[in-house]
Amino acid sequence: MKKSIIAILLVGLFSMPTFAQKNAYVDTEYILSKIPAYENAQSKLDALSQEWKKEIEAKYKEVETKYKEYQTEIALLSAEMKKQREDEIIKLENEANKLKNKYFGTEGELFKKRQELVKPIQDEVYNAIKEIATEGNYGFIFDKAADMSLIYTDPRYDISDDILKKLGYN
Repeated sequence: MKKSIIAILLVGLFSMPTFAQKNAYVDTEYILSKIPAYENAQSKLDALSQEWKKEIEAKYKEVETKYKEYQTEIALLSAEMKKQREDEIIKLENEANKLKNKYFGTEGELFKKRQELVKPIQDEVYNAIKEIATEGNYGFIFDKAADMSLIYTDPRYDISDDILKKLGYN
């Protein structure tokens, strides 16, 4: 009797429809490349970055020039003059480093500008992904562009174009 009950339960369990979790993936690099506002923001960031790099390079070039001058005149300078020149070079180098951190540091101008220009677009994409995941009952949506490795991706599970449609881009 026990065996027949167990057999009936097992048959019942295996014959029940299974509710598999749906998964999909997106390519955020592809999505962002199709959004003109993102491309414009990237262009602005690149232009600012190039401008700031030139400013920093000029500052370091000034340090280098002062150091070369110091090296050529070192034999003619008194101990006091040597110290004064060394301090001046160190001060210029510190200014160049501060400028570099001001623009490219972890809380620098480039980071702030990226937050201002790019983050709203990324948030919009994330919200669209979240909406489609909810509407489509997806358990997981992977990002093909992220560092996570996807060995194989079947294009029919790529919902990147759905995200673009949701955002109003074709």
